Amino acid sequence: MNHKTYLALAVSFGVVQQAAASGFIDDSKATLDLRNFYLNQDTRNAKGASDREWGQAFMFNYQSGFTEGVVGLGLDLQELYGVRLDASGRAGKVGEDNTPGSVFPLSDGKAANDFSKTGVTGKVRISQTQLKVGTLMPRVPVLMYEDGRLLPQTFRGYQVDSKDLKDFNLVAGKIEQVLDRNSSNGQGLSIAGANDPVKGTSSNQFYYGGVDYAVSKQMQLQYYYANLENFYQQHFFGLVHNWQLPVGQFKSDLRYFHSTSDGKNSSAAGRAEGYVSSGYYGPGVNNGKVDNNLWSALFTYSLQGHSVSLGYQKTTGESDFPHINQGQGRSVYLITNSQSLKFVNAGEQATVASYAYDFANLGVAGLKTSVTYIHGSHIRTAGRDNTEWERDVRVDYVIPAGTFKGIGFMWRGAVLRGNDSADKDEARLMVSYSIPLL
Repeated sequence: MNHKTYLALAVSFGVVQQAAASGFIDDSKATLDLRNFYLNQDTRNAKGASDREWGQAFMFNYQSGFTEGVVGLGLDLQELYGVRLDASGRAGKVGEDNTPGSVFPLSDGKAANDFSKTGVTGKVRISQTQLKVGTLMPRVPVLMYEDGRLLPQTFRGYQVDSKDLKDFNLVAGKIEQVLDRNSSNGQGLSIAGANDPVKGTSSNQFYYGGVDYAVSKQMQLQYYYANLENFYQQHFFGLVHNWQLPVGQFKSDLRYFHSTSDGKNSSAAGRAEGYVSSGYYGPGVNNGKVDNNLWSALFTYSLQGHSVSLGYQKTTGESDFPHINQGQGRSVYLITNSQSLKFVNAGEQATVASYAYDFANLGVAGLKTSVTYIHGSHIRTAGRDNTEWERDVRVDYVIPAGTFKGIGFMWRGAVLRGNDSADKDEARLMVSYSIPLL
């Protein structure tokens, strides 16, 4: 148990002593979230590589209020439990590439019957500044937890959020471990190229911080910095602007990431130890060294339930876009964060087109659909295609009233082809329901 865990428990003990204080109990919330998840994934150009996984999740979340006084103390608890209902094909055993399926961890070479995660987070509040220590699920441009399977990905560390300055939201934190969506165990953090489960390298030092500034009700500016020790340093700049037109609304979303090497990744000797990034390998380049710039622009027009988006993203440099990636699924703050591919290869240029419709405009509350197509080209690679594409279709429906109010259904289908060398057809079905306990 590391010192951050001790601190979380110390805070928890102090909170328990003051649990009778007004606010801690009165402002508490507790829910039991149920999720039934089915995945069918067919990898077309790999013999026998198909995943069919089905499970049931029970996710208990408790969030206390804060004790009274200048310094408020609180405690969050989380218990996540997943049960395997079925795991066929490659998901049910170690595959030819010695990897498990993406929903359940392996147990004796097969998909585990069940798995769980426990989270404890101590929290301290002074005015509008809050410190959390323990289990975290961050959603900032340089680090986003992933929630595309049975159980969500979680992290361990600490984070400070402050809204004491008007129109500013300040964030800073440090992450030491990640618990992937199909794992009960914490591990160090890594990037693509160094994330091999047997021979890979990792770091327990990921620092990040940034600011969101509301220039006006229509415009927001962002700056964030991240550093994964011995791998990369990264700067992010963002601008979001919403424009109310005489007919409809227009949204502009501009993003830029500048990533460079750090520590052992900066030297040939360090890269020889395994501190490398995926990307372009060839004569005359610093093979495995982080070197990437990524910028994107996405424009969306919305009118009466309809929305149409067009975007463009480009990377330059010798490496792929670096981000926390254990090889078991991840989310990135990019306009190309699609169901399967991320379109972050060295030199890649991607075009994005999507259409979404909210059927509430036709009187069918709770029903939403979307279709997205992304095409990537100019990938700096050798021995493979230098293009890839993905088409995603999504349907969401939440029962708005009656006996079954609140039950949600989500269906997602994806078709991807190209440079990834793993052409896939994939379907996901999820049924969810949240039961308030407090």
